[in-house]
Amino acid sequence: MSNLRQELDRYLTIRRSLGYDLGSTERMLKRFIAFAESEGAEYVSADLFLRWQAAFGNASRQTWAGRFVVVRRFAEWLHGLDPSNEIMPRGLMPFRARRTGPYIYSDAEITRIIDAAAELPSTYGLRALTFSTLFGLIAITGLRINEALALNTDDFDTENGVLTVRRGKLGKARLVPLAASAVERLIQYITKRDRVLGKVRQALFVNECGERITDCCARYNFASVSQSIGLRAPQRFGRHGRGPRIHDLRHSFAARTIIGWYRTGKDAGREMIKLSTYLGHSNPDATYWYLEAVPELLELAAGRVIEPAVGEA
Repeated sequence: MSNLRQELDRYLTIRRSLGYDLGSTERMLKRFIAFAESEGAEYVSADLFLRWQAAFGNASRQTWAGRFVVVRRFAEWLHGLDPSNEIMPRGLMPFRARRTGPYIYSDAEITRIIDAAAELPSTYGLRALTFSTLFGLIAITGLRINEALALNTDDFDTENGVLTVRRGKLGKARLVPLAASAVERLIQYITKRDRVLGKVRQALFVNECGERITDCCARYNFASVSQSIGLRAPQRFGRHGRGPRIHDLRHSFAARTIIGWYRTGKDAGREMIKLSTYLGHSNPDATYWYLEAVPELLELAAGRVIEPAVGEA
């Protein structure tokens, strides 16, 4: 094992201990270190990163900017241990970050996604059962995909109808109350899952080997389902293609909740902190973002501001 790989293992262990979810970060850095080893590089440098980009550059500027941020942060760690590792200049990969606008699924589209997932083929039928339940849970709770995949069976309180999210963003835990229909669906899933696999001791959502579903696996199956119902164009060689994302189920939940407040006359400002807590946002600004990101919400919010003025006139 190279020195760079040893330091990467230590770096990831320390960051995990601080509560970071490093799924994509770990995969990205391992690919970078594998390239460094293939080049015989002993230290990280800007030139090494640019050679990596040149060798595997078939990605957008935004994607490479994200990779640069991850590698640069790791390089800072390495530089503190050995100054021979270069801290890459921030301007090496200039990019103006822009948050992707949300796709708001209709109720009919969500139903089609869940129904299509329930038809996914597998030997014992567990694939269809798992992903239809997983996608449905995210749609009605707004959980992040990694939060849902990290759930253990014991995190589901069947008596009180509550999920305990232990690995939220930045390591923050929270309780997520469920509707009665969601509780019933999860109980049915666990019962059928255990009937196929026997008693599963830890992970809530598992594959047919009883192993926890990975992020890559969930995204692949979501892309497959989306292609089958026309939300994404068909792709060759198992590629995901472009189109509405699994994370947009979370956006849709949040947007529909806020729209419901406006339509029923509730004070969105007073209710927003509840939604922010439920979604696990570290800052309420992340929740208010939906007001400007979703045209219908912006229109409803503007109408709420204008109405009193009209009445006063």
